[in-house]
Amino acid sequence: MPGLTGEGHSTGEVGAGDGVTRRGLIGGAAATGAGLALAGVPTPPAAAASRRVDAVIVGAGLAGLAAADALRRAGRSFVVLEARNRVGGRTLNRSIGGGEIVEIGGQWVGPTQDRVLALIDELGLETFKTHVDGENVYYRSANPEPLKRQTYTGTIPPASPIALAEVLAVLTLIDNMAAQVPPEAPWDAPNAAEWDSQTFETWKLANAQSDEARDLIDLAIEAVFAAQPADLSLLHVLFYTAAAGSFSRLIDTAGGAQESRVVGGSQRISTRLGRRLRRHLVLRAPVRAIEQGGGVRVHTPKGTFEGKRAIMTTPPTLAGRVRYRPKLPAGRDQLTQRVPMGSVIKCMAIYEEPFWRGDGLSGMATSDTGPVKVTFDNSPPDGGPGVLLGFIEGQDAREWTRRSKAERRDGVLGSFERYFGPEARTGAIDYLDKSWAEDVWSRGCYVGFMPPGVLTGYREALREPVGRLHWAGTETATVWNGYMDGAIESGERAAEEVLAEL
Repeated sequence: MPGLTGEGHSTGEVGAGDGVTRRGLIGGAAATGAGLALAGVPTPPAAAASRRVDAVIVGAGLAGLAAADALRRAGRSFVVLEARNRVGGRTLNRSIGGGEIVEIGGQWVGPTQDRVLALIDELGLETFKTHVDGENVYYRSANPEPLKRQTYTGTIPPASPIALAEVLAVLTLIDNMAAQVPPEAPWDAPNAAEWDSQTFETWKLANAQSDEARDLIDLAIEAVFAAQPADLSLLHVLFYTAAAGSFSRLIDTAGGAQESRVVGGSQRISTRLGRRLRRHLVLRAPVRAIEQGGGVRVHTPKGTFEGKRAIMTTPPTLAGRVRYRPKLPAGRDQLTQRVPMGSVIKCMAIYEEPFWRGDGLSGMATSDTGPVKVTFDNSPPDGGPGVLLGFIEGQDAREWTRRSKAERRDGVLGSFERYFGPEARTGAIDYLDKSWAEDVWSRGCYVGFMPPGVLTGYREALREPVGRLHWAGTETATVWNGYMDGAIESGERAAEEVLAEL
């Protein structure tokens, strides 16, 4: 995810996490985002965690951990059940040796993401700016030589004047329409029915005429949602924009959602929170069934946990794979059938040093040619080793997930070579990637998205409690939906609901 959401969850067993994260494009490029385990933190056996509590929380991503921390501050008892053997959900740190890491899940934070920035500060973590110094690369295969590959500075790629004018007009129109969408109830927007009855693709074709403008708009959408414009409801795109404040915040690096990274990796947010909550954590405990009666009984391979209330933080599609007794209301169950996850492969090549900086390049590229269409300099804060990050998103990710890692490596390095020269292939000393659709406890990234008809058809079912069961996860957020900040907001909101009923 650029912000993967990062960084993010199958079988019939679920116990999730969130992280989330996002991307950046026109003038910064477009992309996504990433986290580690409870490294070095002793995790108590399941028997050590109380099995009778005020609240049972499903998922040790940022949503679940934020909910747990809110309950801890209120003096309430709780247990957090996590299917994975780690905390962090869709954030995931990966060692590259020498004490350095890269984030293979959600990674970025940016301005106005006040909750996650405050938590980073509270936990004693630091951030550093995404590397943006130097010229960006713009590659368009339809251009004649030598204009296929061009470099530029600033935020405006060297597209044709007609294409740039159309893109600017579309982005302005998106912001103006999004301003009419209340993030807490997008179905109440004045034109909600009209906007939710069409895909973003249909709307784009009516509002951008040149092929180059359409390609740039497609790239922006793919970078933000890891899905195709034809997959998405127009209303959902407008809601997502409203939740972030503007579309430029979603796609920009400096001043946008891809502005900064966490020193040591974004998963450190969850690992540090996990240390605070470790006596209440049960890992490797996928939830198989939830029963409601006078309380809530949550069944896992580690045993059954009972609470007065429960909070489910998994994405809607995975929440639908749990067995419920009594059964979920039809509206909620049908909703879970209609919120698919995005498709992304996050790819990185490691180099002795960031050679592109010596060539005067920023490491950011925007392209119409895959498999990698968006890149970033993802090197550690001190610049060594050099790391080039590329995203394979949407339909490209669906296709390349079926290929071997060796084939992906060759395709990714081929893209890097196209943008940054032969050394991008010959100088690579390591390669790593992760297809989040293959992750059994995520089944996609960056976030669950809404096709046409879902927001207006199912409305409150996304967040409305079902008996004693409450819903969280970044997909339910009304501020920075889909990002780490949104995950935290959702967990805190669900905890407030639970506290009001205890």
